Parts: sequence; C-alpha cells; structure tokens
Amino acid sequence: MAQLGVRYDPKIQSTKNLQYWRPKGDLFVGDCMPFSRNGAYSFYWLLDSAHHASLKGLGGHQWALSTTTDLKIWKQHPVVLGIDEEWEKSICTGSIVYYKKNYYAFYATRLVNKEGQVNEQLSYAISPDGINFEKQKPNPFYTSAPGYSKRDFRDPKVFVDEKTGVFHLFVSSWQENSVLRHAGGALVHLTSKDLKNWTVLDPVLTGQSSVPECPDYFFWKGWYYLVYGDNGDTYYVKSKSPYGPWEEPRYQTINESWVNVVKTADFKDNRRIAAGWIPSRDQNRDDGGERFGGNAIFREIIQEADGTLSSKFPSEMIPETEAEIQPNIITDLYASAISKNSVSIKAPNGVGAAHAEAIPLNCRITMEIETSGSVDEYGLNLRSREKAEAGYRLNFSPNNQTVSLGNTMIRAVSGLNKTIKLDIIVKDDIIDVSIDNKRCIVNRTPEQKGGFLWFYVKHGEVKFKSVKISPLKEEI
Repeated sequence: MAQLGVRYDPKIQSTKNLQYWRPKGDLFVGDCMPFSRNGAYSFYWLLDSAHHASLKGLGGHQWALSTTTDLKIWKQHPVVLGIDEEWEKSICTGSIVYYKKNYYAFYATRLVNKEGQVNEQLSYAISPDGINFEKQKPNPFYTSAPGYSKRDFRDPKVFVDEKTGVFHLFVSSWQENSVLRHAGGALVHLTSKDLKNWTVLDPVLTGQSSVPECPDYFFWKGWYYLVYGDNGDTYYVKSKSPYGPWEEPRYQTINESWVNVVKTADFKDNRRIAAGWIPSRDQNRDDGGERFGGNAIFREIIQEADGTLSSKFPSEMIPETEAEIQPNIITDLYASAISKNSVSIKAPNGVGAAHAEAIPLNCRITMEIETSGSVDEYGLNLRSREKAEAGYRLNFSPNNQTVSLGNTMIRAVSGLNKTIKLDIIVKDDIIDVSIDNKRCIVNRTPEQKGGFLWFYVKHGEVKFKSVKISPLKEEI
C-alpha cells in the first residue's frame, strides 16, 4: 500500500524520560490521549508533521503510541491508527476504552464532502491488545447530530456503563440555534448498545464561547470530572453526580496557557497522570504565537478534600542531574547573606536584588521562599544578563494571587504570602515551574540564554533559602 500519512520510525525515538520530549525527524507531539490498564500507562498522541498544515491545512494527523509501566522507561510503537484512505484528511483526537477483552478507539475523521465542505465525522476501531487496531465499517459510522454543526463534530470521549453495556460518547460541537449566538459550544451526549444505533441525549455541557474541544471525563475518589478545552486553554468542572450539575472548582489547575489538551489516566496506587503538549512558537521567537504541535509534558494530579485538583511534577519524570554546583550569591541591593546558598532581601521602599552568575543553560533549580508580612511582589529572573537585562521573569504577586513566567500567567494561586517551595526545570527552550507541589506553570522560551539568576523583592521582605542548582545530564 502507498504511504498516505507521514512516515514515522519508532526505532529511532527515545525510550528514556518523555518529559519535554518530541519525536525525531522534524515531527511534533499533538493532542494527547492517555489511557491505562493493568499498571501500564499508554500515551496515545497525534503525530504532527507540519504544525497542522498537512493535507491543505486539515492536519494529516495519525495516532502514535508510547507505553510505560514506571514512567521512566518507555516503549515506542509504530503508528496505531493511520491514514489509509485518500478521503481521510486527518485521524483526529479521540479516546480509548477497554470492554469485554477488546480495546475500542473512538475518533473523528476530518474529510471533504462532495460539495467541497470540510466535515468531521465519527469513526472507531477495535484492537485485542491496544496496539493493532482494525477500523470498523461503516466508516465513518456517525455523521452528525440534529441541531449541531457538521464542521465541528469531533474529539469523542468514550466510556462504557459496565452494568448495562451501553457506550457513551461526549462529542465536541456547536449548537446551531443557541439562544446566545456567541455561546453555542456544547458537548453532545450519544449512547448506543450495539454501536450501530445511537441516541442523542441532552448535552452535558453548553454555553461555551468556542467548541469545547478534546473532552475528558473520569470518576475519582467520589467525584466526577468533566474536562474540556476553550479557546486553547483547558478547564474542568466537578460533580458528585455523573452528568452534573457541575461545580466550578476553587481554581483551574490544568489551565496552563502553554500546556494544550490536558487529559488524564489513572496509574498505580490510585494516582492520576495527566499528559498534554507544549505548543511551538511562531518563527521560534519569544513573542511568537502558538503553533500546533510541540513537546510532550506530564503532570501528576492531586485531589484536595473538596474535590479541587492540584498538580505537580511526577517524581519519576524529573530530569536527571549532575552534581550540585554551589551558587555564589552576590548581595546587590538591600540584600544580605544568610548562608552560602540563602539570601534575605528587605526592600520596604522599593526594589531589592541579589544575583548568582555562571548558571548552566540547562539545569534544575530548587529553593524555599519565605515571606515576612505584606509583600507587593517577588521573584526571579531566569537566563538573564548583567543588570537583570532580558531573561525570563518569574513573578509572584501574593495580593493578586498570580504567578507569571515571561508572557504567560496562572491565577488564583493561594499561599504566596507564606513559605513556598519552588522546583524549576530549565531545559533547551522550555522553562517549567512547580510551586509548592500544588500548581505548575510552563513557557516556551527560545531566545534568551543568559547565565545570570536574579532574585528580587518589591515593597517587602523575603528570604530565598537553600538555593540548589544542578546541571541537567546530557542525553545520549
């Protein structure tokens, strides 16, 4: 058979840590669809070759697969759902379920109809092992739901009611006659017992300002969670009942602007590991906008007492480091040394600063930050130069409850006026930060490569304690 989709060689891909990974061969990671069973974590992902520009901008995506049992060593598999027919312009995002000794992969197929219009229609494939899938006929099996867009009808999230054997799909679409014309984004709810005859139920989510893309849905320790995308960001709601009414959480932990299409799967010991992708930047510039496809990124999801979710680095996926280097912290302005790797900055009337030099380009930086009383803001300048020029500002605002990293921000970050622990990974063109093992923020930072690390405080007193800097091990 002719190769209709982009070529992908799993044998040349890394089998080590996949945190921040992208495939070799000028290829990129697109939408992620993690799944787990029997202690194995299966990382299904869209193989992207041209930032969604393949096949005249329709994507040309296919499903690839990476698997692990420990989050450390991975096995790379050949494409598991490929483009086999000329009419298949993209094997779009979907999801997997295991039922009665078979794996079912539901996905959308993007195609051009006889009138030349782009439509998205539902397809599915079956596999005995989750690797070798066979597409089912008719293909596509479902074209559109009454009252919903045919152009936007994609990203099915599947689950099965084990008691009744009913398959449920949540499908991303747009209500054609919504009361509020600007808020027609909805998740269509389809059910079937034979995968041939489908019933359209009331949508599980409505009133969104865009098509709520790439939904995820799971039950975990007494709570149901519905995850969806809105204008590129990922949000979730929670409920004690399967289909709502939904509650807004205290904060949106998985809404990181530079992590797209976040989905989760359970892992050993009742853990949940989320997977997403870090977009590329237009023209590879710091101020360039998002381009489809980039590097994989993983988070460990933690459930708090009220069902709100928080996130941190999965410990197994923190990059390996060389021996720690001793930073020489220079006290520049309203600063005083506490010890070799700790500094206090007291600047009630303005801004105080300290810095360290000769910081490795790729490194792990950890520290504890202790505030005293009220503080306007504090933070770091990473990959900066002399006089704190350029670089990337990591800023904490206790009053506003915001954390910014360069030109991206997360909100509703509580506890910034208390002692927090920071874990920072600086690797190639990615800076990733874990804040007190509760919130994370990441950014794509391709241009600045300075060797200075600056500490600063505005209107307040802050101690930066136990600063540790370790170069990352070079990958072989």
